[in-house]
Amino acid sequence: MTIAIGDRLPDATFNVLKDGVQAVNTQDVFGGRKVALFAVPGAFTPTCSAKHLPGYIEQLGAFQAKGIAVACLSVNDAFVMGAWAKQAGVPDGIEMLADGNGAFAKAMGLELDATAFGMGLRSKRFALYAEDGVVKALFVEAPGEFKVSSAEHLLANLPG
Repeated sequence: MTIAIGDRLPDATFNVLKDGVQAVNTQDVFGGRKVALFAVPGAFTPTCSAKHLPGYIEQLGAFQAKGIAVACLSVNDAFVMGAWAKQAGVPDGIEMLADGNGAFAKAMGLELDATAFGMGLRSKRFALYAEDGVVKALFVEAPGEFKVSSAEHLLANLPG
């Protein structure tokens, strides 16, 4: 079952690269905060690197002005997410969450079977806005598209 507006985000553990690999959970990331989360099928992949991540880097100030934290999720390990962040010039204000085994993507019903492309199980491309771990807005891309999960689209469609 796919997560929906009004649902609480599932409990999961992510890895982040900060002075070594550190585990953080759903409560650490989303608890008591407003968070824009965008998910990509893979770090270093073309659309993710050329459009998706750069859009959130460019719009980080607009999210922060609204009191919204920003996080990026991918089914990659923390070292890959750290290398991608370094290569892309990701500022400290964007949390790079590694969902290494895809447990979070699967628990949300947003997993993507990319085995036909040699990529294994990944996350669908999506963006959501959550307040204290409750989904308030959700935009899931159709396969092969990049329209509704962009930073600009999420900013323009924030509730309230």
